[in-house]
Amino acid sequence: MAPGRLPLIGHAVPLIKDRLAFLQRLRTHGPVVRVSVGPKTLTVVNSPDLMHKMLTVQADEFTKGLLFEKLKLFGKDALPVAEGKPHLRRRRMMQPAFHRQQIEGYVNTMRESVEPYVAGWDGGTVLDVKTEMQLMAQGVVMSALFSATPEREPADALLHSVDTVFRTALKRALLPVSVLEKLPTRGNRKARAASTGLRSAVADIIAEHRARPDAYDDIVSLLLTARDDTGATLADDEILSEIVALLAAGSETTAVVLAWLFHELGRNPEMERLLHEEVDSVLAEGPLTAERVARLVHTRRLVSETLRMYSPAWLVTRQAISDVRLGEFVLPAGSDVIWSAYALHRDPDLYPDPLRFDPDRWLPERPQPPKGAFVPFGSGKRMCIGDAFAWTETIIITALIASRWRLRPTPGTVRPVGAISTHPSSLQMVPELRHHSVAGRVR
Repeated sequence: MAPGRLPLIGHAVPLIKDRLAFLQRLRTHGPVVRVSVGPKTLTVVNSPDLMHKMLTVQADEFTKGLLFEKLKLFGKDALPVAEGKPHLRRRRMMQPAFHRQQIEGYVNTMRESVEPYVAGWDGGTVLDVKTEMQLMAQGVVMSALFSATPEREPADALLHSVDTVFRTALKRALLPVSVLEKLPTRGNRKARAASTGLRSAVADIIAEHRARPDAYDDIVSLLLTARDDTGATLADDEILSEIVALLAAGSETTAVVLAWLFHELGRNPEMERLLHEEVDSVLAEGPLTAERVARLVHTRRLVSETLRMYSPAWLVTRQAISDVRLGEFVLPAGSDVIWSAYALHRDPDLYPDPLRFDPDRWLPERPQPPKGAFVPFGSGKRMCIGDAFAWTETIIITALIASRWRLRPTPGTVRPVGAISTHPSSLQMVPELRHHSVAGRVR
């Protein structure tokens, strides 16, 4: 048991006060350590080797656990929360939508979705960077999912619904008293309304696709025609759960990574200059295509380093199905297990000078972290199905913003907060238009 446990409440105080720092400190107590929150004991896995085993060769010995159980607000059988055979069936049916060739086909859609957002900023006007990035990422996901580019107001409403459902899930996972979830409190009513509103909006989109199947070429179209081994298709309710889950995951995590990336660029003019040079050089040949995205190698390293230093996954849960031996440790059946990619990626034993933002640590000639030590999208058969989509989306948004703007920091401290994902506490920046060359290209 980790030190600092108090009677009745256990480690609840440091977990509420600064949960990211608490999880980081737990890494000094060995490969596996136990903490308690009220009456519940949680097993924290720190070792990258044991984490890798839990996510790969021993994956069948665990369910996804507390947090994912609470995320069933998005849909009880959606891929991120499904277990066992239903998960395998669903993943096989959805995989074609995320094959590399399919992602390459989304590049034009992504670019066309992002350009109006980037062009619409006012130079000199302070931006709430995380909100802007969320709207941009949500626009990209909606374009690829169901060929829609929402107006600002309905997009804001959708974003608010996603945030509400995520926040509720996190709160319920950290304070797992199930009786409280059924009370007609204001928070519970808001969560139910947000979940219902989300599902209703997506149900209308599915109905429209069914009515005019030839009018669309997007992920919903693929899911409507996907078949499993028996030839069965997904029911509308199953498609609805998947779309809501993809919309939520695709906008939230990408947005916080982009927010942190531009925060670091604002503090590192030399890195920003290198980004501008690379983007200008590639875009001088024409609009972003899949082939040109692949040439944005410095941009990709910036994304890699942001995913390392500010991994959105500060808390991931699992639960042991029966007694499990993990290395030298035995976890009794029903054990709630947590691990943190955020804490793992900041471990000085794995990453030299881990608090320094250094995209060059990802240069091919530099020593790379050991296997299982860089897991921004998880690992094994539960690895995020949209990882290639997220990489491509993040690189495209970064390049298109950098082609036109510099984002200048405003006074104030920005610190990571373990919320729905690893949020900046507050991030206000001022867009400054880059000057134009004689040829009219932004420089």
